[in-house]
Amino acid sequence: MVQTDMQQRFSIIRYVLATPEDVWHAWTAPQAIAQWWHLPNTTTPREELEYDVQVGGSYIYTSIDNETHKRSVSGGTFQEVSPPERLVFTWGAPGFDPEDLPVVTVLIEEIDDGCYVTFELKGVSGEPGDGAFYDTWDNALTSLKEYASKAPTS
Repeated sequence: MVQTDMQQRFSIIRYVLATPEDVWHAWTAPQAIAQWWHLPNTTTPREELEYDVQVGGSYIYTSIDNETHKRSVSGGTFQEVSPPERLVFTWGAPGFDPEDLPVVTVLIEEIDDGCYVTFELKGVSGEPGDGAFYDTWDNALTSLKEYASKAPTS
């Protein structure tokens, strides 16, 4: 298990050509999450997602490696849910004590031609090229940007 140190953190900011509602939908609707929230060369089947997007609600998702078919399960609990601007949740393995998990904060800020998405992971360190936490989320946010820029919320 990764040692969580809440003094450690990193942020990634992305411009997304989409409305805050489209980006919110991408973060909170299982059918949308299945399209973008996974590592390269993996898939996240919709039927492997459980989402209860409310304060105290939990989520579980499974990513499957396209070559080895190895399954990786992640999950956590929602701490703040303020559509379409702020989402805060723990991130780690299902069943772990939420106090021991890193915390993700997603801020969505509307601008004239889209929005900025600020992602912060508190509890672990990360930097570009680390092959770990930063790069994992950097890849996911690139996928989010592509998905939200193309996908309608309907």
